[in-house]
Order: sequence, then C-alpha cells, then structure tokens
Amino acid sequence: MSNRIAIVSGGATDLGWGVTHSLRAAGATVVVADIDVDRGKQLADTDPGIDFVETDLTEDDSLAELVATTVGKFGGIDILVNLACSYVDDGMATTRADWLRALDVNLVSAALLSEAVRPHMSKRGGGAIVNFGSISSTVAQTGRWVYPASKAAVVQLTRSMAMDYAADGIRVNSVSPGWTWSKIMREMSGNDRAKTDAVAAPFHLTRRVGNPSEIGDVISFLASDAASVVTGADWAADGGYSAIGPERSEPAIPLLAE
Repeated sequence: MSNRIAIVSGGATDLGWGVTHSLRAAGATVVVADIDVDRGKQLADTDPGIDFVETDLTEDDSLAELVATTVGKFGGIDILVNLACSYVDDGMATTRADWLRALDVNLVSAALLSEAVRPHMSKRGGGAIVNFGSISSTVAQTGRWVYPASKAAVVQLTRSMAMDYAADGIRVNSVSPGWTWSKIMREMSGNDRAKTDAVAAPFHLTRRVGNPSEIGDVISFLASDAASVVTGADWAADGGYSAIGPERSEPAIPLLAE
C-alpha cells in the first residue's frame, strides 16, 4: 500500500489504533479522524506516517475540513475506514435523542464521509472503503436494540454503496468483528484479559476475544489490491462466533464486571 492515503474515522479508539498500525505496516499513510484529541495525538506521535485531524463526524463542516486537509496535505485519498462508533444502547428504554445520536455516528456519518471522499478516490482511479459492522447485526442480544439495528443498517449500506460506487472503481466492504479487546471490556473487567477471554469462550470457537490488530489485518487486506475481486461483502472477523450461533438469552457482557 505504499503511496496510498487512508482515512480512519474513530481512529483514536483501541480498535482504531490496531487498524491504523495495520495499515501503516502495509505501507499506507494514515490520517486519523476523531474527537479524542489526546489519544489521537498520542497515536500520531507513534509514527511519522500517521497524521491526526480533530473531527466531529456528526458535523458536515468538520467532515469537509477533514477531507480538504487530507487532500491538501497528501494529494488525495485512496482508502476510507468508517470505524467511528457509538455504543449508547439502553434497549427498549433508549430515548429518541440517543437513538438519533447513535444512528448519526454509526450510520449517517459513514454514508456522508464516504460520499465526501468518493470524488477524490475516483480521480485516482478508484479506491476502497471498509465499513465497521458487527456480529450484533445478525443476532438478537438481550437488552440491546440500538447498536444491533445500526450495525445491520451499516451492512446493508455497504451493499448499496458497493453497487453505486462500482462505476468509480471503488470497492466497498464491511468487517463484522466478534468480541474484541477494547476500552469497554477493559473497564468492565478491571483490565482482566484472562477473565474476559473466559466469559467470551462459550461464544467463540477461538475461545477468546479478538485483538484490535487482528481486526486491523482483515481491514488492511480488504483495502489492498489483494482483495481486488471483493466488494459488497460483509466479512466476519469473529473467532467463529457466527458459526456457533447466537448467544444465550441472558445478558453476557455484564459477567465481565462480576
């Protein structure tokens, strides 16, 4: 991916760090877009091939500034990873405001940022977009309505984008991780990875949660020329979660805090 320019929205998260470093290892220059300034700058400081642009993905002017800054500094855009995500979800008790906020971050921002970068990718002969799905998009999970619904919408959006962007030479795919070691799991488990793996084991053939770098490597593959025939697909990077089937009909994630 040398000479390729990538934007990773939500890149300051734990998963974003993994994705960004995977893209860098493949040779891409990466622009991290996030509202978390401290973590974003920390990530940029780890590698001269990583740049940070403070971005509120729910604001159109901020999206436009991100794209303009990236094109102005690096000359174009070849890869977009729509990783930014809201985990706000109170199931049936979720308020209208939280529904709209989560959908704005998880779904609408991905659509609008993709459309903002499309002409720049087209000018360079095409590109690759990878959206952030989830195993939650295909199964019912106790007490969760908003997140699964938003991720199911992202998977469908991926198919629609792949169809409409094909003429521009842009491939669009999504990656749906299983449980992945992240901030919420660190906080709920008291940073106990062994405990987290034990709770996740019944739902994953690998008997553990995934690592951000592993998800990053799948995303890097889909963004590369090695995946030139792949578009409109949702890739399960879930340790076999989807092969086993749905979770039991009782809350599982709260077990991390016990």
